[in-house]
Amino acid sequence: MAKNVVIVGSQWGDEGKGKIVDILTEYTDIVVRFQGGNNAGHTVIVDGEEIILHLIPSGILHAGKTCVIGNGVVVDPHVLLEEIKMLKEKGFFRDQDLLVSKDAHLIMPYHKKLDMAKERLRGDRRIGTTGRGIGPAYEDKVSRFGIKLSDLMNEEDFRAKLKVNLIDKNHYIRNILREEGFEMHQIYNDYMEYAEKIGPYITDTSLFLNEAIKDKKSILFEGAQGTLLDVDHGTYPYVTSSNTVAGEAATGSGVGPTRIDTVVGVTKAYTTRVGGGPFPTELDEKMENALRDLGKEYGATTGRPRRCGWFDAVAARYSVRINGIDELVLTKLDVLDNLNEINICTAYKYKGQILKTFPTEASVLEKCEPVYETVIGWKKTISGARTLDDLPPKAQGYVKKLEEATGVEINILSVGAERKETIIKKNPFA
Repeated sequence: MAKNVVIVGSQWGDEGKGKIVDILTEYTDIVVRFQGGNNAGHTVIVDGEEIILHLIPSGILHAGKTCVIGNGVVVDPHVLLEEIKMLKEKGFFRDQDLLVSKDAHLIMPYHKKLDMAKERLRGDRRIGTTGRGIGPAYEDKVSRFGIKLSDLMNEEDFRAKLKVNLIDKNHYIRNILREEGFEMHQIYNDYMEYAEKIGPYITDTSLFLNEAIKDKKSILFEGAQGTLLDVDHGTYPYVTSSNTVAGEAATGSGVGPTRIDTVVGVTKAYTTRVGGGPFPTELDEKMENALRDLGKEYGATTGRPRRCGWFDAVAARYSVRINGIDELVLTKLDVLDNLNEINICTAYKYKGQILKTFPTEASVLEKCEPVYETVIGWKKTISGARTLDDLPPKAQGYVKKLEEATGVEINILSVGAERKETIIKKNPFA
């Protein structure tokens, strides 16, 4: 029987979802991106070559698989076209393999300016946004000022909506921010050029996906960012501007929740986050720098260094609950190869109390101290392991500890950046 599987990040993003989606695409027919924008970056290594994707699902690297950008995504047409160009140059793109939802909202030039301006105004309490215009695009969507891709394909609708929006945006930009506004004709002309180029990909993707399910095809729903960045369930306000949890796979694609069979959470063997906000297991500077260099922990989208910490089982258990995670994928286990000791956060200490559940209030979380369980490192290179038994006993023990701490079985382990450097105990599509 065909299966429909959701892949979500179970930490603060950057868990290595791109590689896992790339591997599992072999076993599915369709891959769907259902939220976020080009603030996300999925890095996949193919035959030693690093490929970074921001909008198009990682499944595009497999010929003959249909990749869908769902209605829950906000789309910068310039970035989309640049990504298509890059993939064509590398020989990974066929026009018939990409579909884009007509109901996805557009990122406009004024969204980017407003994004950066609002971040400056926050001062010391800035979020750490990428400045790609994602948040303001979602704001317009919710306030019913958004412009959809379907509007882009209708010149009269696009012109009318753009005219109304520019009156509002230019008033704020010129009179409040004291910055230069935008001219109608320049944006209009640019976006009409985009319409001509991306028009062939735009369709009713909800209808396409539901027909595919009727035809017994398998779908892989690819999440971006991570659970703890979810606008409702994350460490608000230090979050992204969309819902990153598994439930959004239904809303952001136009597929009913009863059509989803399995939720797979992806987690690193340690924890990272980018930008501001509380981070209980963050390491001291020396250890953080060492782990960052070992794991090459720099943002795929921005290049910013990621903050690094020990595995946080409190946060992981929360992610399991919020997403309804059925099984876990553990990535970057090999990054811990040379450590003498490894810590696992099993609880928090807050005002003299022990917390075993995750507090989403940033003001509480920033005062939480991690309670650690320490295990001995395996001190061996594990990138050649292809089965669980190939791992050193201490590495197997660490994996078992994480399963016990999260309450969920780990069925896939990544022991290196390449596709082949993966242990698959159980395939979610099997």
